[in-house]
Amino acid sequence: MAICSGSIMEFMNLGFPEMIFIFLLALIIFGPKKLPEIGRQIGKALNEFKRASNEFKAQIESEISNLDVENHQILPPAEPPAGAITAASTAPEPVPDPEPHSIEQHSVAKAQDV
Repeated sequence: MAICSGSIMEFMNLGFPEMIFIFLLALIIFGPKKLPEIGRQIGKALNEFKRASNEFKAQIESEISNLDVENHQILPPAEPPAGAITAASTAPEPVPDPEPHSIEQHSVAKAQDV
């Protein structure tokens, strides 16, 4: 069951006729003199519960914010794991220029063979 809002009528799925029936039943059981006193006690209990839950929520939020402030630090870059490929190792190594005289010698040798 999804709760759309905090209304007790939506939570318990009670309509107006059901609420009147519950009120009349309580009036018959407890009487007209006792009903306002019971209503006040229920209201005080709900108010106390709401206050305690708000205090608990505020305490949890303050603890979380304190932990965030304590643990808020900039970490140094992590070392790559052993065997990982880094950007420097992926670059192709430069090929040394062949010596000009070795190419000339190779060309001369081919020319003499012909």
